[in-house]
Amino acid sequence: MNYLNELTANKEIFFKFMKEKYPIFFNSNIFFRDILYSIKSYFERKDKFLSYAQCEKLAIDYINYLENSSELKKVSNNAWKVNFFVNPVVSKVETVGKE
Repeated sequence: MNYLNELTANKEIFFKFMKEKYPIFFNSNIFFRDILYSIKSYFERKDKFLSYAQCEKLAIDYINYLENSSELKKVSNNAWKVNFFVNPVVSKVETVGKE
């Protein structure tokens, strides 16, 4: 299975998953280890257990993909600026009715 293709095809789902643990919003900083551990957790939720080395290589490749598409801008060797909007995570919709 090509894990990079799965991440690129499901970018919005992955970042919503990541946003549950890490603060991600337009112009915020995002760090390499945050992406790495999010990738590891994301695939573990799908019962696909990757080694640390696999996750590290996958994180590097995914960050390069996001840099090339101008969705991340490199700030330092291990930090990037988010250059896209992440929709808020909605866990429960409440309805208010008139009584």
